[in-house]
Amino acid sequence: MILNNNKELILDSINWGYSFYSKNNNKDQTIINSRIETINSKFLFKDSFLKRKCIILANGYYEWQKTKNKKIPYFINIPVLESIFFAGIWRIENRNNIKTPVCCIITKEANKKITFIHHRMPIIFSFNEALIYLNDTSNEFSKNITSTEIEDELDFYEVSTIVNNPLNNYKRCVDPMN
Repeated sequence: MILNNNKELILDSINWGYSFYSKNNNKDQTIINSRIETINSKFLFKDSFLKRKCIILANGYYEWQKTKNKKIPYFINIPVLESIFFAGIWRIENRNNIKTPVCCIITKEANKKITFIHHRMPIIFSFNEALIYLNDTSNEFSKNITSTEIEDELDFYEVSTIVNNPLNNYKRCVDPMN
């Protein structure tokens, strides 16, 4: 993750997901995404969006297309596995009496290219847009994001269901299905 700490960019690893206590099921839960459309109205995310933006680095992401009988995994990326920059927010949580930084990815409605796979997608920035986002203290840029420069460059293809298990973390996970 890259975060802006008093105009100094910091690159660090971070845990994914905000923890919260759910009154509905009376247990602790973790949420990994926040919708841009409601981020300012959700207590869990609002303060982070106003004060603690970050960029989450990746070379792509998985999404599953739901059909009647199964879920088909796709790998979505910029061709040749270029780096992409997800809009994110972060905060510090107390986990087992240890202050731990955590983050959430911000999502939006999927663009026309991706919508047949899934109705949501992460906000994906070009390098320049990522810098603007990190420095957007007024939130004028951030709250008006509907599309980004790089989205039209996205490519996707079906991959093996081995990606359904998060313990599988190797190159074969991004190999196209034949």
